Amino acid sequence: MSPRSAPAPRVEHVVDGALLVDYPEAEEEEANRAAVALAAFLAARPHAGLRDTIPGARTLFCEFDPATIAHEALAGLIEAAAPEAGDSGPAREHRVPVLYGGEAGADLPELSREAGMSQPELISLHASVRYRVAFLGFAPGFAYMTGLPAALRFPRRSTPRTRVPAGALAVAGPYTGIYPNAGPGGWNLIGSAAFRLFDPARQPPASLLPGDRVAFEPVAAPDFERALRDAPGAPPPGAPRPRATAVLEVESPGLWSAPCGAPRYGAGSSGVPPGGAMDQASLSAGNAALGNPEGAAALEVTVSGPTLAALEDLVAVLAGAPCEALLGRSAIKAGAPFWMARGERLSIGPVRDGVRSYLCVAGGLALPDAGPVPRRLETGDLLLRPAGAPSPMPVRIARLPRISADPVVRIVLGSQVERFSARGVSQLLDSRYRVSAASDRRGVRLEGPPLEPSRGGAEIFPEGTALGAIQVPPDGQPIVLGPDRPITGGYAKIGTVISADFPVLAQARPGSTLRFRSVSLAEAVEARGER
Repeated sequence: MSPRSAPAPRVEHVVDGALLVDYPEAEEEEANRAAVALAAFLAARPHAGLRDTIPGARTLFCEFDPATIAHEALAGLIEAAAPEAGDSGPAREHRVPVLYGGEAGADLPELSREAGMSQPELISLHASVRYRVAFLGFAPGFAYMTGLPAALRFPRRSTPRTRVPAGALAVAGPYTGIYPNAGPGGWNLIGSAAFRLFDPARQPPASLLPGDRVAFEPVAAPDFERALRDAPGAPPPGAPRPRATAVLEVESPGLWSAPCGAPRYGAGSSGVPPGGAMDQASLSAGNAALGNPEGAAALEVTVSGPTLAALEDLVAVLAGAPCEALLGRSAIKAGAPFWMARGERLSIGPVRDGVRSYLCVAGGLALPDAGPVPRRLETGDLLLRPAGAPSPMPVRIARLPRISADPVVRIVLGSQVERFSARGVSQLLDSRYRVSAASDRRGVRLEGPPLEPSRGGAEIFPEGTALGAIQVPPDGQPIVLGPDRPITGGYAKIGTVISADFPVLAQARPGSTLRFRSVSLAEAVEARGER
C-alpha cells in the first residue's frame, strides 16, 4: 500500500483514554491492512502517553493516558500519520503442520457433507491457501486469519463446546484460527496444529501477529507427533527470573483471591488484555496508605478471603470494601495499616457492602509469570515481594470507597448507539439493571430490559475493546467489559463506562441495582482528573 493509496481514517473518541480509528470508505481487507500498517508506524515512533494499539477487522483501537497526550492531540497525530504509514513491511511467513480430522477435527465429516465434497477435498482446499493474520482476540494468542475459501465459510456452532482441545484448528465465518489453549469455543473443528501460539515470557508473547502469513501443511500422524515435539514458536532458553522473597503462604484460599496491580499495556496486538485490579481506586488508596507506588500489586480478595501465614515481618493494610479480618484473635480495622509478625495468621472473611477488598503490603507483591490474567490462589501458594523492594512505612489511613445500594454510573455513548433503536437507548438510561451472579473480571453482566437493536443487528466487525465498554449480545442483556475482557469483540457497544466510575461496578454486589447516565467526553476526562 503506497502512501497515496492509503484510505482516509476517521477517528472516534470512545471514552476518556480510548479512541478508535476506522476506514469507512475502504473494503474490509484494505481497512485491515491500513490499521495494521498504522499500528506498526506508531510502534516504530513511540509517543508519550500512547499505551497500546490493537488492530481489529477494519479498525485500530488506541489506549492512552489523556493526562499525557490529549484526545485532540492524539487524533491529530493519527490523521497526520495515516497517509505516511504505507504498509507494514515484509510479512513474516509461518508454516504450520496440521493433522486434519481425528478427535480435534470432530466437525470435519459434517462440514464435508455440507460443502458437498469429500474430506480429502475439503482438507486440500483449506491447505491450498496462504492465510493472512488480520487481528488477535478472544484469547491471548488467538489469531483471526483471512483468506478462507468461500466454500469453507460455515457459521459458528449454535451451541459452543464447553471444551475445545489446545491446538485445535477451526473455521467460522470468513476466518480460520487455532485455539491456543483448552477451553470453551464455538468454531467448527477440522484438525490439530503443531504450533506454540503463546508464551507470556516472550516479547511479543504471541507467535502470530497481525500482517503475518500462514500456510497449513497436512501431515500424517507420525510426522505430526514429531512436529508437535519441535513446534515452531517454542520459547528461547529461559531468562533468569527476577529474585523475590516469599512473605505470605496461603493456608486456605477463600472464594477467589489473586495478586493484581496496575494494568499492563503493550501486548494487546497479541490478544492479551491489560488486566489489573478491578477497583484501581481502592488499590491506589491502599498503596498510598503504605507509601507504595500507586500501581504496586496487592492481593485482590473477592466476596470471601483467604487465611494467610506470614513468612516474614511485614506491614499491610486492607483497602477497598470493608471485610471481616482477624490477625490471630484481634480484629483488623479496614483502612488502618497494621504490623504482621512472622508466624502470625491473617484470616480474611466475608467482604461487606461491596465485593472486593485489597490486602496491600509495604513494598508491594510480585506478580506471577503467567501474564496479566490472574490465577485464583490455591492452598500452599506463596505470595512474593520483589527482592530489594523498599519497605516504606505507613503514611496515612486508606480512603475506603463509598458504596451505594443503587449507584448512578456515568457513560459516554458512542457511534454504535445507532445500532440500537431510540427505545433501546431510552431503556438503558431510564431503567435499573441488576448485577448478575455470573459477573466476573471479564465482564459485569447485567439483567434488565433487553436493549432493542436497530439497523445492522447486534454483531459488528470485531474491534478492540475498552475497559467499561457496554457490549450487547443478541439477547439484549448488557455486559460491561472488565480488565480481563477479550481484547477484541464483535458485539455492538452502546456506550462505555467512564474510567472514574468503573470502580463503582467493581464493588457492585450480585443482586444489587444500578442506573446509567450519559455524559460528554469532556466530562469523562474531567472526572478522570478529579479521581
